[in-house]
Amino acid sequence: MSDHKSFVAGIDPATRADLTKPRNRPGLVHLAGHLGVIAVLGTWITTGAWGWPIAVPLLGVALAFLFTLQHECTHATPFRSAWLNTVVGHATGVILIQPFYWFRAFHMAHHKYTNLPGKDPELSGPKPKSWSELAWHLIGVDYWRAKIATLAVNARGGGEEPYLSDRMRPRIRGEAGAMITLYTLALIFSLVVSPILFWVWLLPLVFGFPVLRLYLLAEHGGCPPVANMFENSRTTLTNRVVYFLAWNMPYHAEHHAWPTVPFHNLPEVHALASGYPQVVTEGYARFARDFTEDFRARAPLS
Repeated sequence: MSDHKSFVAGIDPATRADLTKPRNRPGLVHLAGHLGVIAVLGTWITTGAWGWPIAVPLLGVALAFLFTLQHECTHATPFRSAWLNTVVGHATGVILIQPFYWFRAFHMAHHKYTNLPGKDPELSGPKPKSWSELAWHLIGVDYWRAKIATLAVNARGGGEEPYLSDRMRPRIRGEAGAMITLYTLALIFSLVVSPILFWVWLLPLVFGFPVLRLYLLAEHGGCPPVANMFENSRTTLTNRVVYFLAWNMPYHAEHHAWPTVPFHNLPEVHALASGYPQVVTEGYARFARDFTEDFRARAPLS
């Protein structure tokens, strides 16, 4: 049977060991590049150099796509050092208002029940089925509201989600408390000292999250609710800029098929999986056209 399990089983042990071996250097080099982009754009804004408003949405995209780095940290794959994965996971979580310990539990449940209704926590909210629903989804009001609500619930020890064990709750409570403290200090700083955090963090994210949410729709949107990771997840072929910002996560079917492979080895896994039936889309523009095809069909004639 040509599924993700047979694909991984068919690779020789030496190659499997090499592809799944974590390393610090590729992750640190990539992180330096990503942070470099953020630093350049942030400096452009803070210095008020010519054309600085252009940098605001660009910085937002660079910040929002730290989500893909935090996502990788939940798998402990971007770096060999466990402490480094944890520190980076927490740091990106503070920027994204997404607690790392909570997200790790959420994301592991997503991998266990990928695209299965009633089990995959990513399906707790329905996918957009009309232009108005898509617009609301991309604006991201529900994202901000959900993240703030999650933080508040976690500060009390977490909700009733089945992926949150009793053993995890003290850690989740402490994490939420620390984040709330940091946000309180950031608010005081912004009101008393300088509004700079608004210009280089919150406002950019308002522009960046819609791009991230459109990108995330491609990962599983329109894929069937089956167990085969080559069918329930989509690989989107794109350009170097997107691969860079997204830490190679456009190779999403390969990631779900073999989640212990570090981000820098996913292109090689994609090449190895070329003979297997997969959901592969040529670019995000093509995905958007395909995803909204039913919208156009249902739109009233003018």
